[in-house]
Amino acid sequence: QVHLVESGGGLVQPGGSLRLSCAASGGSFSRRTMGWYRQAPGKEREFIAFITSDGITDYIDSVKGRFTISRDNAKAMVYLQMDILTPEDTAVYYCNTDYTWGQGTQVTVSS
Repeated sequence: QVHLVESGGGLVQPGGSLRLSCAASGGSFSRRTMGWYRQAPGKEREFIAFITSDGITDYIDSVKGRFTISRDNAKAMVYLQMDILTPEDTAVYYCNTDYTWGQGTQVTVSS
């Protein structure tokens, strides 16, 4: 059973950057497709990005060119580098694989 723990959220000004991390434990990390999702207040959880075991990535249009997903199989970590943040990026960010979710990390973009 895989276990996911996110970290790296916080308060950042518009235009700023954050890097989220997700630590996975429980085995088979290198073979898993990993994803990042977010849920803003009053909205449904939405997909942001995924990265396959082969390093293939995809993003929703609203974050393309600003967010970058990456992974380190040796450390069983997946990252989300977020640049040029806007208030619309404010949400709880979740790491995901298959049906497993982390507890989430809050990102607030505000001046």
